[in-house]
Amino acid sequence: MKTLLIVYHSMTGGTLQMAQAASAGAATEASVAARLLHASEAGPGDLLAADGYIFATPENLAAISGLMKDFFDRSYYQVLEQINGRPYATMICAGSDGQNAARQIERIATGWRLKPIAPPLIICTHAQTKEEILSPKDIGSTEIELCTDLGAAMASGLAMGIF
Repeated sequence: MKTLLIVYHSMTGGTLQMAQAASAGAATEASVAARLLHASEAGPGDLLAADGYIFATPENLAAISGLMKDFFDRSYYQVLEQINGRPYATMICAGSDGQNAARQIERIATGWRLKPIAPPLIICTHAQTKEEILSPKDIGSTEIELCTDLGAAMASGLAMGIF
């Protein structure tokens, strides 16, 4: 059985909804186990045990969240040269454009020599005021479907051995 590791952080619930949707999509593939872990709970052992990854983060101050950065900091050198070639995808819950957060994860994944299976999936909430930024998020059904499809595609690719 293959394992898809989904590591996420969420302050207002948007990224959590996206990660849960990806996990649900992956669950449609019987030969792939999806593991959904909060960034504070995930570490090098989880990366080594997985066959592919989805990294899901909010955009905070035009960057990945601090807890996602902490996850990468704790794990980076511990798995270096041991996960080369494994597939990954990125999901970002953004208030503006999410591009810098996507670039940050891409640089880390490049260092690990991971293989992207899709462009970063950026869901923009357009939250720009303090109240909008800090309020709980409700990701729309169209966007949730994109996350579900990404999880399903990743799981299918793992199951078929194309990733």
